[in-house]
Amino acid sequence: MSSRLRRRSAQLLLSLAAAFGAQAAAAAEVNLYTTREPGLIQPLLDAFTAHSGVKVNTVFVKDGLAERVAAEGRRSPADVLMTVDIGNLIDLVDKDLVQPVKSPTLERAIPAQLRDPDGRWFSLSLRARVLYASKDRTDLTAIRYEELADPQWKGRICIRSGLHPYNTALIAAYIAHHGEAAAETWLKGVKANLARKPGGGDREVARDILGALCDIGIANSYYVGRMRSGKGGPEQQTWGDAIRVVLPTFEGGGTQVNVSGAAVARHAPNREAAVQLLDYLVSEAAQKIYATIDFEYPVRADVAADPIIAGFGTLEPDSLPLTEIARHRKAASLLAERIGFDN
Repeated sequence: MSSRLRRRSAQLLLSLAAAFGAQAAAAAEVNLYTTREPGLIQPLLDAFTAHSGVKVNTVFVKDGLAERVAAEGRRSPADVLMTVDIGNLIDLVDKDLVQPVKSPTLERAIPAQLRDPDGRWFSLSLRARVLYASKDRTDLTAIRYEELADPQWKGRICIRSGLHPYNTALIAAYIAHHGEAAAETWLKGVKANLARKPGGGDREVARDILGALCDIGIANSYYVGRMRSGKGGPEQQTWGDAIRVVLPTFEGGGTQVNVSGAAVARHAPNREAAVQLLDYLVSEAAQKIYATIDFEYPVRADVAADPIIAGFGTLEPDSLPLTEIARHRKAASLLAERIGFDN
């Protein structure tokens, strides 16, 4: 081989190596579209990058995640779509914006009722729809959701809008358990027991219990962690300290839970890295971050909740598949509107 040919061969090898290196560098990243507040998930993403070497490019989409991805079409750079509420995850599926994933890691870590049977979305953490109760004016330690319509609670319940996704999910779960006619009777009973017009947020339920406007209320579990830990400030800490948390259950079922979750985008340019990120988010290390930073219940049964959350007692999530509950979410919204729940 002549010296000129050797030089050309060497140059060709260098070019191929450079091209391969560029491809590898490009693959060592993943694009995340998320509706979750960046501050809540950044510790998870930083831990993933430290673990894998894969850079996460985060795009915060406060509203209209599905609409944005649909508008981008095949040109979308999104690899992973992350959001909260089962309804939002189902919307991504219904609009054909995600692709199925077969991952033994995800299937081992996530109970079957908390993931799509076809691998199109996966729950990553849980939040329970619990009862806040006054420590001073009640001695409640157990209750069923059905009992919220009992006249003994007339003028004693606070709750946010019945049309908020957290509450439509609860109403949808009631429909799934008992049927729409029974759910209407129940919701009318709950409305008759309200101490004030539905509104505000879940933390305001605790505030109004402290202020003796109501004695009990329905709200999400993780807000108690944020209040009692002091992350919401000293005023909210007094709200959280004023309540006792009870884990309600359905007759013949468990506690209603909603989820944060994620899916791989239909046109993900970095599919392998996307699956790698999802696998990491159900790892023991990541699930501990969900528990300690966000005060959410880990989706893995072998990872403990934060001590504040664990202090509520043992969570027994309702066994109904989330897909079954989500099927009734439109009927739940229409029911809340029909009876004028928020009026």
